[in-house]
Amino acid sequence: MRTGKRKQPSFRVVVADQRSPRDGRFVEEVGIYNPLTNPSEIRIDEDKALAWLAKGAQPSASVVALLKATGVWQKRQQAKRTVGKAS
Repeated sequence: MRTGKRKQPSFRVVVADQRSPRDGRFVEEVGIYNPLTNPSEIRIDEDKALAWLAKGAQPSASVVALLKATGVWQKRQQAKRTVGKAS
C-alpha cells in the first residue's frame, strides 16, 4: 500500500484479502519499505510474515523480492523443507 507525498513514496507491506481493492481495507500491516533512503529501508516483522505465509498467504512478486532481501523468504523455504522431510 503506497503512502507518502507526491514524488516521495513509501510503502506498507500488508496482508489483504484478495477480494479487497488494491488500496482498500487490509487485515494486518507486516512491514514498511522506503525506496528513497540509501540503502533502501526495509522493515519486515519476521514473526508476522512467517505466520501469514504458514497460513497460506500468497505474496506478490514485489513482496517476495522484499522478503528475499530481508532473509524471511529463505527462512520460509528452509522451514518448508524441514516439514517435508519430517513427513
